Amino acid sequence: MRFSLYTLLFCQFIFAQTQYPKDYFRAPLDIPMQLSGNFGELRPNHFHAGFDLKTNQREGLNVYAIADGYISRIKISTFGNGKCIYITHPNGYTSVYGHLQTAVGPVQDYIQKTHYKEKAYEIEMFLKPDELPVTKGQLIALSGNTGSSEGPHLHFEIRDTKTEFVINPIFFGFDKNFTDTKKPAVSSLFVYPMENTVVNQSKQPVMLNMSLQKDGTYLASKVKANGKIGFGISAVDFDNVSGNKNGVFNVSTFLNGNQNYNYQFKTYSFDEMRYINAFIDYPKYKKSGQRVQKLFMKTPYALSIVKTDSLRGIVSADPNLASSYRIEVSDYYGNLSSITVPIEYDNATPVVKEEPVVSQYFIKANRDANFEKDNMSVFFPAGTFYDDFNLNFDVKNNKMYVHEDVIPVHSNFTVTIKDDTYDESLRDKLFIGRSGSYNATSRKGDVFTAKSKTLGQFGLVLDTIAPKISIAKSIQDKWISDVKKIQFTISDSGSGIKSYNGYLNGNWILFEYENKTRKITHTFDDALLAEGANDLKIEVTDNVGNVTVFETHFFRSQQK
Repeated sequence: MRFSLYTLLFCQFIFAQTQYPKDYFRAPLDIPMQLSGNFGELRPNHFHAGFDLKTNQREGLNVYAIADGYISRIKISTFGNGKCIYITHPNGYTSVYGHLQTAVGPVQDYIQKTHYKEKAYEIEMFLKPDELPVTKGQLIALSGNTGSSEGPHLHFEIRDTKTEFVINPIFFGFDKNFTDTKKPAVSSLFVYPMENTVVNQSKQPVMLNMSLQKDGTYLASKVKANGKIGFGISAVDFDNVSGNKNGVFNVSTFLNGNQNYNYQFKTYSFDEMRYINAFIDYPKYKKSGQRVQKLFMKTPYALSIVKTDSLRGIVSADPNLASSYRIEVSDYYGNLSSITVPIEYDNATPVVKEEPVVSQYFIKANRDANFEKDNMSVFFPAGTFYDDFNLNFDVKNNKMYVHEDVIPVHSNFTVTIKDDTYDESLRDKLFIGRSGSYNATSRKGDVFTAKSKTLGQFGLVLDTIAPKISIAKSIQDKWISDVKKIQFTISDSGSGIKSYNGYLNGNWILFEYENKTRKITHTFDDALLAEGANDLKIEVTDNVGNVTVFETHFFRSQQK
């Protein structure tokens, strides 16, 4: 115990010694910085990797290079960060700008040429240092709302160029752009019984009351238990300006004055992102939407921000020993909320029993497992799950029921279905769906295979319906000389859209796709238009090969 605690404190000391340049970078926007999301904030299946900066609820704000360097990567995607630019700087860091509306100047010219070279909207480019150099303060793009953004803003990151670890931008001098005198707020506190422990007469998690003390700290109601327990909190942070509920920066816990658990959102790798599902109480999140951060590890997992003692933050209530447990939640500026939890041993009979176990199957997280019934099977490689658990598994009515999405899955498992009842001409139109949604499916004869990271209901889905293409106002045989853009809605009710292409007078043209509205948009270029008659064709293909073709004919006069 003494060695482990020393190791924890030593790791924290080294962790805290990294020095980052404070005055090297400028702000990426020329308006005051306000956060709509901060570094480390808890998101679905990942921790937030940077700042989400408000853009006055609109698109089109100037986005600037924060320092000299070169554009090393550009990625255009319909999801994730949407239109995204990466700048590598000579001091060892890379800055990232996401959800952009468009790049500008030579950057946009480079992107446009690549679209037409690859004949695709979704592209990714890796550039050499001499291709697109930039200077500090250079205008590189306009802010937008592309990709998985839920509203106009700029996603901004700083990464270590060599390791690609993301680093909290607050450490690079951007703390001067915010005012924060507000303490983090802990909205709920839970205690979790381990193994056969009874806590406050319950064998299920218990929410504890908290009362504010005169000194500004909180005192929780007493915990009475007869064995190992863990704690969890729901907490958010605020600053003085943004008005948003942001994630907390630092949490430390202490048992009888000795630190036994800590995390700080300073830096981590993308490989660690999915550990958020072990970090939180995943079943509670899926059932209620509430994210409770567990302040213990039931089973060790490799999330580098978390430091624990040898008991992984788990506390033991022992006979004839009263203990004091303290939780400290703080922000970067040192504003701190503290909760004290008194603990004593009590061997009371449980009033609230464990949830009944109805499954006859048991998963050991560190072992391979395969379950098969009739013509369906599921294979879980070792390490698919974080903890051991009781699995519900069954096959009925041509559906395979693989538990439900209340157990977090860390890596892919394999679903296999054998079905020879379909005619060979239809088999390429089949896919394995989870609750009907598409999973990329491979086929060998009558055996279908798919990967998934989510438990649930699986079965074969037949999709013979082609995608839909529509235009709000027909342009057939019309003169549209004053029209600058043309827009279509594309959709698919089965396997989903795999690809689309547009052609003007037989030549491929760029249509930009917005997944939130399912619209594709082309901006006319006079160099690509013919004087007078023009033919436009759009082809949309779904994930099992159904194709829809839309053709129209319009007239255009060249603009003077």
